[in-house]
Amino acid sequence: MAARLPGVEQATSYGTPSLHVRKRFLARLKEDGETIAIRVDFLDRDVLLQLDPAAFFLTDHYRDYPALLVRLGQVRPQLLAELVEQAWRRQAPKRLVAGHPPEWAVAPAAARRPRARARRPAR
Repeated sequence: MAARLPGVEQATSYGTPSLHVRKRFLARLKEDGETIAIRVDFLDRDVLLQLDPAAFFLTDHYRDYPALLVRLGQVRPQLLAELVEQAWRRQAPKRLVAGHPPEWAVAPAAARRPRARARRPAR
């Protein structure tokens, strides 16, 4: 699914397979082999956590990072493909993104609203 995106490279993170674009993190397989951590912005993350708590979750470790944990056996494949592409669009150089129009037909509601740099308030 990610192989079709320009500049995506396979690597390892914490001893598990991961995906990067120009050395910037996109996603990684967790040690259990059934979960991935994927780069998302905080607004999308909040929406996805409410949308499908069986598929999406957080641990304390990821709470302050723009990332989300995804249970591969629970998430719809089309939604996962959209999340991977969105992560790529956030992390890839603008030149790569400009040459690659969006592939999903209908983006999730969180992806359709105007992008603002979301920052988590300090605790």
